[in-house]
Amino acid sequence: MGKKLVIVESPHKATTISKYLGKDFEVVSSKGHVRDLSTKGKYGFGVDIENHFKPDYIPIKGKKKLIDELKKEVKDSDFVYLASDPDREGEAIAWHLYDSLGLSANKYDRIVFNEITKNAVLESLKHARKIDQDLVNSQEARRILDRIIGFRLSKLIQSKTDGSSAGRVQSVALKLVVDREREIEAFQAEEYWTITSKFEEFEADLCWYDHKEIEIPNEEKADQILSELSNQFKIESIEQKTKNKPSKVPFITSTLQQEASSKLGMTSKKTMSIAQKLYEGIELENETVGLISYMRTDSIRLSDEFVKETTGYIKNEFGENYVGRVKQGKKKENVQDAHEAIRPTSIHRDPLSMKPYLTNDEYKLYRLIYYRALASLMADAKTNNTTIVLDNQNYQFKTTGQIITFDGYLKVYHEYEDTKDHLLPTLEQGKELEAETIEKEQHFTKPPARYSEAKLIKEMEELGIGRPSTYATTMETLKTRGYVNVIEKRFIPTEIGFEITDKLQEYFSHLINIEYTALMEADLDKIADGKIIWYHTLQEFYDQFEPSVKHAFDAMPKKIAEQTGEDCPECGHPLVIRKGKYGSFTACSNFPECKYIKADPKSIVEITKCPNCDGMIIEKKTKRGKLFYGCNNYPTCKTAYWDLPTGKKCPECGNMIVEKNKKMKCSSCDYTE
Repeated sequence: MGKKLVIVESPHKATTISKYLGKDFEVVSSKGHVRDLSTKGKYGFGVDIENHFKPDYIPIKGKKKLIDELKKEVKDSDFVYLASDPDREGEAIAWHLYDSLGLSANKYDRIVFNEITKNAVLESLKHARKIDQDLVNSQEARRILDRIIGFRLSKLIQSKTDGSSAGRVQSVALKLVVDREREIEAFQAEEYWTITSKFEEFEADLCWYDHKEIEIPNEEKADQILSELSNQFKIESIEQKTKNKPSKVPFITSTLQQEASSKLGMTSKKTMSIAQKLYEGIELENETVGLISYMRTDSIRLSDEFVKETTGYIKNEFGENYVGRVKQGKKKENVQDAHEAIRPTSIHRDPLSMKPYLTNDEYKLYRLIYYRALASLMADAKTNNTTIVLDNQNYQFKTTGQIITFDGYLKVYHEYEDTKDHLLPTLEQGKELEAETIEKEQHFTKPPARYSEAKLIKEMEELGIGRPSTYATTMETLKTRGYVNVIEKRFIPTEIGFEITDKLQEYFSHLINIEYTALMEADLDKIADGKIIWYHTLQEFYDQFEPSVKHAFDAMPKKIAEQTGEDCPECGHPLVIRKGKYGSFTACSNFPECKYIKADPKSIVEITKCPNCDGMIIEKKTKRGKLFYGCNNYPTCKTAYWDLPTGKKCPECGNMIVEKNKKMKCSSCDYTE
């Protein structure tokens, strides 16, 4: 063959791959998707519902010129390799290129690689195949499904409420946030007490009376128990157990987003953006190479080559006894096991040697991915756990201790796990001890915690809602649509978020729920496996959905904005009170033709300069009227605090010092003045 054309998705990836292939290859980029559904036909779906949901595709705005340029490249080439990403979205992009460029079946092949390294790219050419139409059908069904739901529900929501959009996955995710907030509002704290005996070298908590679990509901009960106790304790039992502490499996998309959030403070959007760069290629001293494998995956599988390379590395660096085993994990339904877990492309590119070529955030994320994959193949840590039970007047107190006897995988992963020795003194069974003090303490049960971005993604994954490629987008949609506020990294539904959820549940509870959304994901997976026909699934859905939408348009009352009695100074229409992300505001009723908003300077209390942009931190209120402090450049800047910002930086982590209960503390770390 003469000239061979390789089409990838991103320009950066094209630059990297072009360095691996010889002069007979030319590598170009489609810059992502080249076509999408039109807005023709019924309700602007771009779909012929009566003809098996046949889609009508058109070039994405600004892509027609690119398609014409790619056609010229194809014409000048003897063979074309479609090398878009190794997932359903990538398969669909390959099909759109095949169709829009007019490729013939004998003039193209589809190649996929899980990592962008020279060996992986060259190996993919040996395993070229044709486009997998089942994968394309699955992605097409998802796109049409989301278009139908998004267009119809968004139109309904815009005409009847203060909201702007609704969607198959985003609305269920929002419902989780709203339901959690209502749990918190309905929660009633219950009082309970604990009793602790304090000795010179350790403490022990009261757990049982006559070896039966004991509850202390009030101070009266606590005082009664204290009156029955003496300061003399007898060691009733000492139990020692050796336990194995295994490392976690390597990262998949959801766990990477969760750990990057909790350990590095990164949003899912930022995490995926950085991971994309690490995957597509980093310029090193003598080569350009992808540092990690493909980052959109729900499989924990590792390639045999990586396992072999890493096992040898562990043996050489740490010794034979540090070599572990390949973890299988629990088999989950709907896992796309053709992919691998997220891992470094070579264990020999350790984070420290890569640091000069990476930004600070890229280094932090690469380091986390590298050591998670390395640790997953290392031996279990071993701990010696001691449990001591002490008796005092037939009341049993318990204390526990732990010593790490073999660090195993913690040799490399100790920074990311809170595992420390908790030493107990050497004691003998039957020996008597005298407590220095025995103290009571009052507590109250706490409501369930609000979702952080990481916890919401974890919940969605466990419930089967969405897929690896959708988590970050869903999080951003909830924030940018104004359905949630993010305060101290926790999601709090806005008034609009409550309103949208309630309206959707009133009219669409049979479709907008966890079970139905998870079942639809399962059906999309069956389409990908060729087990069911894609347009049959869409027809079954549409036959339920459309009558519900028509009923909602007829039955759902339109929200009428309250007039203020004033006229707009710009167009003369009445001013009305509207609901926003942070409560009510006065605006023109002629929106969107007129975008006048009445300023209310008295309501704005400026606190200090925003540490993350050129804005100001001002006083704001949640839907329930609770005071918090946020940047006036929201949503461009999402900086927010529950406690009063002081304008001072934490000397340990550089984040804002806040005032809470007349004490100065860091808003992010444990630093306290």
